[in-house]
Parts: sequence; C-alpha cells; structure tokens
Amino acid sequence: MFGLFKKTTLVTAEEALPGRIEEMPVANRHTVTGNAMRGPWPEGHEVIMFGMGCFWGAERKFWQLDGVYSTSVGYSAGFTKNPTYQEVCSGRTAHNEVVLVVYSPELTTLDALLKVFWESHDPTQGMRQGNDVGTQYRSGIYTYSDEQRARAEASRDSFQSGLSAAGYSAITTEICPATAYYYAEDYHQQYLAKNPNGYCGLGGTGVVCQSGIELDRE
Repeated sequence: MFGLFKKTTLVTAEEALPGRIEEMPVANRHTVTGNAMRGPWPEGHEVIMFGMGCFWGAERKFWQLDGVYSTSVGYSAGFTKNPTYQEVCSGRTAHNEVVLVVYSPELTTLDALLKVFWESHDPTQGMRQGNDVGTQYRSGIYTYSDEQRARAEASRDSFQSGLSAAGYSAITTEICPATAYYYAEDYHQQYLAKNPNGYCGLGGTGVVCQSGIELDRE
C-alpha cells in the first residue's frame, strides 16, 4: 500500500493517513541540557522549527549552541495527526522531519540559528539530503512570527548569492508559518547523545552564511 506513493511527491490532505488522537509519549527532560522537553517555555523565550534532512544530526547542531534552552525532534508541515516514524517514512503524511528549537533572544540571535541551519546542509536538493531520499528530508524553516519569516527570507536570499557564486543551483527550502508539531518517538530524542556513533547524514556546502542580515524597511 505504501509503495503506491512516490517518496519525492507530497501527498494531498485527502491522500494522507488520518493518524490518531493519542500523542507520542516522550521524556520530560532533555537528555543533554536537563531542561524541559515540553512547554510552557520560560518567559521571553522564542521557538522556531528547522528541517534539514535526518533530524538526529540536525538536533545535535542546535543543542550545542549557547542560548538554546531546549530542542526536540518531531514531525510537522504535513497532515497526519500524531504520526509514527514508519508513517512519515512511507510518504503518506506530507510531514517533514524537524527540530524544534527553543532559544533566548537575550543570549543568542535568530541570525545565529539561521547561520547554523544554512551551513549545516545543502538546501538545494529538493526532496532529499544526501543519500536520504523522501519528502520528510526536505529543507524547511517554519516560523512563529512575521519577524522570523522576514529574517529567514532575507538570510535565504543572501545565502543564495554565495551558493550561486560557488556553482550551486537554486535553494529549495520552504519558508512558511509553523503548523502543528508532533513529537517523534522517545528513542529519536537526542539520539546522537544516546548513540554517539549513530548515523548522521548532515553535510554542508562549504559556503559561509553572512549573519546579521539587514531587512528592507519602508
């Protein structure tokens, strides 16, 4: 049944699996930081989601940063409610593998997070990242405010200039408002802290992202 759907073509809402009401149970505390894995978050903290291929290595990139309070991995930008990993990998949910990043704007900046995002994967590959092929591996930034989206789009345009100069094609990253976030299974959370020799398919382009992008103001 799952094989009827092309792994690189997003399904529609009508084609997507229905999912379930029950939420995925996950640990209450982050394996590395010891901070909460679920909200509500401390006052003044902000949230953003990134999709950049397999979420194991992506999550590690962000939990290592100063100013990041918590991270978790899950599924978003699709239709199926509370999907399982197997369902997401089937291509019948439209979800992306994402990292939810909770950060303090007083201790870090969105530009710093975007710099890690752009430099840690190849955002020109469409529905894949390296050898990982499927709609769940697409590049994406999922924002929670107009300001976040504007800065993400400005950083994309700036990074495209560097990529083009280096011979890369157009960025395929989707930048859109965040939709429902569903936690992945507990064994996926902080996977590379629990399995230091585990698989990490992340690989950047070598192009540097210029931080501190100026936005046009009318």
